[in-house]
Amino acid sequence: MFKTLPTLSNLPDVRNQIVVVRAALNVPIKDGNVTNKFRIMRALPTINFLRQAGARVVVLGHVGREKSDTFAPVYEVLRHHLPVSFVPHTIGEEVEAAKAVLKSGEVLLLENVRQDDRETENDLSYAEALATGAVAFVNDAFADSHRSHASLAALATLLPTFFGRNFMHEYEELSKARTPVHPSLFILGGAKFDTKMPLVDLFVEHYDNIFIGGALANDVFKARGYNVGQSLVSDVDLSAWPLLHDERLLIPVDVEVEGPAGRRTCSPKEVCDDEKIFDAGSATIALLAPFVDKAATILWNGPLGNFEVGFGQQTADLAKLIAQAKGYAIVGGGDTIAAIESLGCQESFGFMSTAGGAMLTYLELGTLPAIDAADHG
Repeated sequence: MFKTLPTLSNLPDVRNQIVVVRAALNVPIKDGNVTNKFRIMRALPTINFLRQAGARVVVLGHVGREKSDTFAPVYEVLRHHLPVSFVPHTIGEEVEAAKAVLKSGEVLLLENVRQDDRETENDLSYAEALATGAVAFVNDAFADSHRSHASLAALATLLPTFFGRNFMHEYEELSKARTPVHPSLFILGGAKFDTKMPLVDLFVEHYDNIFIGGALANDVFKARGYNVGQSLVSDVDLSAWPLLHDERLLIPVDVEVEGPAGRRTCSPKEVCDDEKIFDAGSATIALLAPFVDKAATILWNGPLGNFEVGFGQQTADLAKLIAQAKGYAIVGGGDTIAAIESLGCQESFGFMSTAGGAMLTYLELGTLPAIDAADHG
């Protein structure tokens, strides 16, 4: 059973008061334009609830990986949905001046918090500056809450903290995934097996079958003695892993490889020294089909292939397969969501999470650093 968190329904009267919202606005931006608005749209219900409650809403978030990355393109999207202004700073005189003229029901978007190094250091003085003038903090950024950063964790220790609509939707749906209805199937793709191994070890006790795909499968191939050629592998040795030959563990039965001789599909046992595995093959989707068809619960995080270099076919085919299934499907991870949205079949999924890493952390631990920080605030 998941922990009861303070929500928007517990919020006191905030009319004409400043409420700070931490939203999950880390959206893809190309040539100065937002290319996927999924997370922005998920942030609107909480912001609008606070507007209707008469609050003066100050929105924080981060975007991109570089300190120079800006929220200007995010503002261009938001201004079509909200009475919002934008200040290209997170703290300081210009920010305080903008707060001072903010009216009830209006929104102020501040700049990418990661432009300040103190954000990732979880610096209390930075959080205090972000909290200036506010009466409450609303965390609506489930996707970022696995990080102990100033706008998530430190801020929660300074102000009465509540959790927004998007956060609670994620929290409740992913709590269901921790106790699935059977028969159940967990599909895990992507890379970095060392960080995901504890979740696999835990969920093999909760799920009837676990399919390991993406670069994670390369680690299993290697541990089983297959040649993985030039393929991406983790710095982990699975040769003594108790689940290595467990019948509940499913792995690709064919792979797409590329090498000097070009691209081909072969058995995982037939990869050559100079080849690199980039995706599963069509026979793997056929293998998964009966498991997907009979599952009452399907949990999926991470693609089956290397999306960044164009290997997305099997991920798309798996998305189509799950969209047609009768079971309740919970999916997360940026590339996974992108594949589903590109097919236009998102309405066929029970729940699509905005989270990637936070989803996996919560599934494993049942909590997140930002939740724990609010508990001890």
